Amino acid sequence: MFPKVVSYNRFVELERDVMLEMGMFVKLCLLAECTGISFVDSTPLRVCKNQRISIHKTFAGFAQRGKCSMGWFYGFKLHLIVNDKGEILNFVITPGDTDDRQPLYNPRFVEKITGKLCGDKGYIGQSLFENLFMGGIQLITKLKKNMKNMLMSQADKVILRHRALIETINDELKNMAQVEHSRHRSIANFLCNTFAALAAYCFFQRSLL
Repeated sequence: MFPKVVSYNRFVELERDVMLEMGMFVKLCLLAECTGISFVDSTPLRVCKNQRISIHKTFAGFAQRGKCSMGWFYGFKLHLIVNDKGEILNFVITPGDTDDRQPLYNPRFVEKITGKLCGDKGYIGQSLFENLFMGGIQLITKLKKNMKNMLMSQADKVILRHRALIETINDELKNMAQVEHSRHRSIANFLCNTFAALAAYCFFQRSLL
């Protein structure tokens, strides 16, 4: 069916050559517009099994050990901001040990975000709330047990119930777009694969969400 298809090794070489173009294509052409209600979350991108961390060399100096709700991992974090339609507004890739809140301090990551931004308990922080509020963004998170006496409007509670949307997106990126696997040959190959997975997701039917 494809008589001129290249070998796997040649494909990996060609993939490295289009990494920059693929990243620009996603950033400049596929990111959606903010609707006033956004969701933020991070998901781990493991580059190897924990048993192989000590002998893994491909991402030495780039990947780091981090911890998520599923335990410890070695790799990177993909931080996503999506709107209430399930469309990606922005993304950033960081080492696995990066605090989930750190990318939100970067003005370029939230420059197109307005209105309410919903996150999980990992985004709780007074300084982050104040920093975003000064930029016109209201950070909404679930309350910890020692915060029960704090008030939250009914509207914000309703919005928080829809935060599972971004968790569904992370699941589709991993299970349908294969954004995470352990066969990368280089950091360029990893980045291009991530950009390609994000691009593929942008063309998914929204009915899948």
